[in-house]
Amino acid sequence: MNRVALVTGSSRGIGRGIANALAKLGFNVIINYAGNAEAAAQTAEQCIESAGSEGKSITAEVFKADISNSDDRRRLIEFTYDRFNRLDLLVNNAGVAPRPRADILEANEESFDRMIHINLKGPYFLTQSAANKMIEHLHNPPANPPYNPKIITISSVSAYAASVNRGDYCITKSGLSMLTQLFAARLSEFGIGVFEIRPGIIATDMTAPVKERYDKLIAEGLYPIKRWGTPDDVGRAVCAVADDLLPFSTGEVINVDGGFHMRTL
Repeated sequence: MNRVALVTGSSRGIGRGIANALAKLGFNVIINYAGNAEAAAQTAEQCIESAGSEGKSITAEVFKADISNSDDRRRLIEFTYDRFNRLDLLVNNAGVAPRPRADILEANEESFDRMIHINLKGPYFLTQSAANKMIEHLHNPPANPPYNPKIITISSVSAYAASVNRGDYCITKSGLSMLTQLFAARLSEFGIGVFEIRPGIIATDMTAPVKERYDKLIAEGLYPIKRWGTPDDVGRAVCAVADDLLPFSTGEVINVDGGFHMRTL
């Protein structure tokens, strides 16, 4: 039996990169998506190929669920345990951008509510549900491989870098940082590590519309490592946690941002 990872919002972008990286480690992966079934199926195929390139055999399951919906969250967790009877790693990755971007003096409540429900409320209660199941299994853990569950939430530099044309997005990402601290504190007694991975500017479908702007900023020295980040960069950070390379850490923020977080003179 392989270890099992559930990656929300993994039909494309950062989520796809994470799922592929975990497949290479030998994780069975649940590819969660909300709308694009074709892209999710492509991710599953890529995961199987990625695992095979490392001489590993894995299962990649596709499951449609809108994490902002409580019934969908319940079905997603039930499917995971019905299919594999374990969950070694939850990766809260699903999220959306404002629609449209708007100055905070003009932004509407509809966009704000959408951001809160998908980007913050969904991960909060999915983490709650997954954590309770993880605790339950710790009383009678799967024998092989050893059971050492973890939770990772993918946030953003927008957790602290103010963008006045997408305030709703920034608020949700800041909330995810506190989500990590709260669950890290609560779950430490059970030995469940909880981590935040904070990507910077990552080349995905979501950032494609602002590519020209950021190309210029990166070239001018926006951050020390002068290139776009990739989904694989984030996937590698996830794997470091998943493979238990940080055994004496929890509540940690791992920056995958080219050094953007540093203050320099």
